[in-house]
Amino acid sequence: MSGLYLSSLSLSHFRSHKASRLTLDARPVAIHGPNGAGKTNLIEAVSLLSPGRGLRRVGAAEMARRPEALGWKVTCILHSLHQVHEIEIWSDEGAARQTRIDGKMAAQTTLGRIARLLWLVPSMDRLWIEGTEGRRRFLDRMTMSFMPDHAEATLAYEKSMRERNRLLKDQVRDGHWYVALERQMAESGLAIHRNRLTALARLTEAQQGAATAFPVAELELVTTEAPMPESVADFREALSESRFRDLAAGRTLIGPHRADLHGLYAAKGVPARDCSTGEQKALLVSLILANARALAEDFGAPPILLLDEVAAHLDAARRAALYDEIVALGAQAWMTGTGAELFSELGDSAQHVEVTEDDALSRVSVEKG
Repeated sequence: MSGLYLSSLSLSHFRSHKASRLTLDARPVAIHGPNGAGKTNLIEAVSLLSPGRGLRRVGAAEMARRPEALGWKVTCILHSLHQVHEIEIWSDEGAARQTRIDGKMAAQTTLGRIARLLWLVPSMDRLWIEGTEGRRRFLDRMTMSFMPDHAEATLAYEKSMRERNRLLKDQVRDGHWYVALERQMAESGLAIHRNRLTALARLTEAQQGAATAFPVAELELVTTEAPMPESVADFREALSESRFRDLAAGRTLIGPHRADLHGLYAAKGVPARDCSTGEQKALLVSLILANARALAEDFGAPPILLLDEVAAHLDAARRAALYDEIVALGAQAWMTGTGAELFSELGDSAQHVEVTEDDALSRVSVEKG
């Protein structure tokens, strides 16, 4: 079968899982069990198939099972379109995370070329009412799903900006120290901005072209200071002209790191930040589904979806609508919830997994059906 899904997942000394193994097919994965049993730890392991620090955004050392802290390993078989890959991701006793694909060492960014993952976790429920950093991160993850090289542009920009900020904090006024850094920032920063706009346009198109039970979100990328320059040369000039002001602030005040994502509940004309908790959740689900539909066209298969406690703030009708859309899309969606009844509408359309805890160990069983 072509598509994008995991047919096996093994965890060794990963958080609460001392040794867990799942054998799967391409259907959605409905995971249920009590709070603290280790459900989210399962999907966190899957999230490591995407470049970055995973859905909890922590370092490799924090993923190790306690109290042993011996290191950990995640192994899976990934079916990506018409290819099958064996992927190993591990950390040895506090060391940096490492990746091996088909027996060969690989950079994390390589994962972005063979897999596409999207996730929605409870901490994102407050996306529209908290700080801009979370919204930028949300936008960049969606952008990276379309353009894996976006991760490299982001890393290059952040590295150059950190070095420039260090000069600013040290009150270095000699312009020669800034020229090369500002050139790198201009090149990668403009790429980030253009990639984000491309992703937003793709999301808008995917939302408009779908009949769905979830509300359409109108999205706008805004800057908190000056508008983004239109060329690398203009960006370099803007950074140069901003040095005096940046020296006073001790940090860089212009660039894509100052952008914000604004959302609007289109049918009501209400800013996302002013919507109810349920409406805000529905807008997020709508965007994830639109992202998935667009990727199904662009990549050739829908992404793997990681939906932690997805039923929270969704009524029964919207929950059923979500499941219908996931099944119609053909995505292997990993969903967690406290009770099996939350996934009853899926029936045999999904594979059902129970996670329990016994003496601080997570135990996983795939239910027959």
